[in-house]
Amino acid sequence: MILALETSCDDTCAAVVTRDGEIRANVISSQGVHDRYGGVVPEVASRHHLELVGAVVEDALAQADVALPELDAVAVTQGPGLVGALLVGVATAKALAAAHRLPLIPVDHLHGHVAASFLAPAPFEPPFLILIASGGHTLLAHVRDHGQDWEVLGSTHDDAAGEAFDKGARMLGLGYPGGPALQRLAADGDPEAFDFPTARQVAGLDFSFSGLKTALLYKLRELEGIDPTLPTHRRADLAASYQRAIVETLARRVERALEQTGIDRLALGGGVAANGPLRERMRSLVADVDIPPIELCTDNAAMIASAARFLPALPFPDYLSLDAYATGERGL
Repeated sequence: MILALETSCDDTCAAVVTRDGEIRANVISSQGVHDRYGGVVPEVASRHHLELVGAVVEDALAQADVALPELDAVAVTQGPGLVGALLVGVATAKALAAAHRLPLIPVDHLHGHVAASFLAPAPFEPPFLILIASGGHTLLAHVRDHGQDWEVLGSTHDDAAGEAFDKGARMLGLGYPGGPALQRLAADGDPEAFDFPTARQVAGLDFSFSGLKTALLYKLRELEGIDPTLPTHRRADLAASYQRAIVETLARRVERALEQTGIDRLALGGGVAANGPLRERMRSLVADVDIPPIELCTDNAAMIASAARFLPALPFPDYLSLDAYATGERGL
């Protein structure tokens, strides 16, 4: 069994997963302090990881009914992410592994989102295309095997899809995180009420959301200029139309990728994959689609353990110099 830690952003996560991909425990402690700031504050996130990580690991081990010496390995997210937050997870994983002379497996966060589809009870086997859409990442990739042999076909030129949701929600006076709040408001609105751009000018399979955010800002200013107390139903229409534009921006690139590659299998990953209209839209594009449960779309350690099953382990003491990375290539 593998104990995995995930602390790349503001969720403190630990999981125990078997070599066959069975989840024995998947503990996620969400920090409920960032809503007051309207977004994740890196220093605050790091300090809360320090406070929570010990209890989260203990909870995962207790739920799995396993002791540290009985584990096969410890895995941890090495990057990308908030470097201070990552360092908490990496340091904790190294300490736990070294104390019991266990091997350690560093995992790329994005590989974790891919590997969420490999978990039991219904693993989705490669090859397939995957759309990873979250607060920090938006990319489309061709997954060839269980390891890291996957090719990025398209990525965002500016904001990630999750950022677009969060910033749109803030403009509409909604809370953080913005995605769920905007989806709730959009449920009462007309998605055809406003015609927002869907990055049609972006070539290939890349994404862009900066023009969409600007369009929402200008439309809000225009409507509030007419009526400063903008009625709730108009805000709902704005939310629904804005959400539709994000979903269509993602869907059109995915549809184009399916046509260009000839692959007819699709997986979703990342927190934005929890969005209901996006899930429905992706199911309309291809019959064979894998959408993990919502708790495996958002950041979690089970996906990190899943990826670790297909990666080489570092023996003690080789990993003692392991470092985290915010972006770019991993390294020792």
